[in-house]
Amino acid sequence: MKNAFYIASRYLIAKKGSTAVTFITWLAAFAMIAAVAAMFIIISVFSGLEELNKEMIANLHADLTIRSSSGKVLADIGKIDKTLKNNPDILHFSKLIEEKVYLGYKDNGEIAYLRAVDSAYTSVNPINENIFYGKYPDFKYSNEVIMENGLDNRLALPVNSSQDFATILMPKPGKGIIQQETDIFNKKNIYVSGIFPGNEQLDNYIIAPLELAQQLLGLPKTACYEIVIKLKNPAKADLVKNNLYQSLGKTIIINTKSEENAAFWKMINTEKLMIYLIFGLVIFITTFNLAGAITILQLDKKDQAKSLIALGFNLTNLRFIYFFTGILIVLLGIFCGLIIGSAVCFLQIRTGLFKASESLPFPVRIELLNYFIVSAIALFFGVTIAWLFSKVNKKYLTESN
Repeated sequence: MKNAFYIASRYLIAKKGSTAVTFITWLAAFAMIAAVAAMFIIISVFSGLEELNKEMIANLHADLTIRSSSGKVLADIGKIDKTLKNNPDILHFSKLIEEKVYLGYKDNGEIAYLRAVDSAYTSVNPINENIFYGKYPDFKYSNEVIMENGLDNRLALPVNSSQDFATILMPKPGKGIIQQETDIFNKKNIYVSGIFPGNEQLDNYIIAPLELAQQLLGLPKTACYEIVIKLKNPAKADLVKNNLYQSLGKTIIINTKSEENAAFWKMINTEKLMIYLIFGLVIFITTFNLAGAITILQLDKKDQAKSLIALGFNLTNLRFIYFFTGILIVLLGIFCGLIIGSAVCFLQIRTGLFKASESLPFPVRIELLNYFIVSAIALFFGVTIAWLFSKVNKKYLTESN
């Protein structure tokens, strides 16, 4: 085995019988380097995008969210409130109501989402830190709101204007004959005090005091749809969830942050799987260069093989020579490919040379797991191809050149 490995290493670096053999051997090595480097760079960029998305949605959902198991309004809110206040693992909690509304200003109108929250909401979700124009409501007035940027632009609604108010309409529940507009909607004028940037989770949103939604829906001042909770230790979310179920029973539904983001994580994992499959296929196709290199190397070294047989080598020993040659090509490709890929990633992290937009460079995150995944995929296909194509046919040793 040791002799086979030594001869294989000499075959890789020694001068070949013809320029074509040398070219094909090093073509296989360079193809593997390119494929490995490309896969490492792409999945490092994807890791960066994944981390960026995590940061963007980090504050969209609380550590725990409580909803009613039947209907929208949480029942026995007094018991829930007392239980949460007495729980030592809970840092902050906030009540909220979320409904779809119609928002109108002059001749413009939009369907929007009203998220009505209490004054403790920013302790759970610091959305006040994202306001880039105006200010967060001080909750002195029930109709003072902040609005998502795109929604405000479409309505052309002035911010911090004491003379311009938008109108928010909420359909009234109930039945009976409709005789006038007031039978259909509850209506309130709202004053926009600030603007926050939108994203996929907060597109077309208005953040308002809880009292506004209670007035529009005709609910008592203690009513809410959800309670969002910030924990002292987010890692204990499942434990706190089980404790709350024991205290409050099954009349409520409690979701952790990961459960609230289940669709997001499913999408991320699906995209990640597709990237691995696509680049796994690229590396698989690349290894056929390795198959060609091993095959032509066998033909080039036929005379040496006959000499080795005469010295006592058997067909298995010869196969290991060509197999080890293929493995060395694969290892060279992995080693150099990872170095090149890492260098490009470090360059992007330091300089932001490649940009997704004018102001946003492609995010890159280098992870130890990525090195392992790329190496494992390249080794799997490389070892498989090298073993399959290193088989020595006894007939070719007896044939004359």
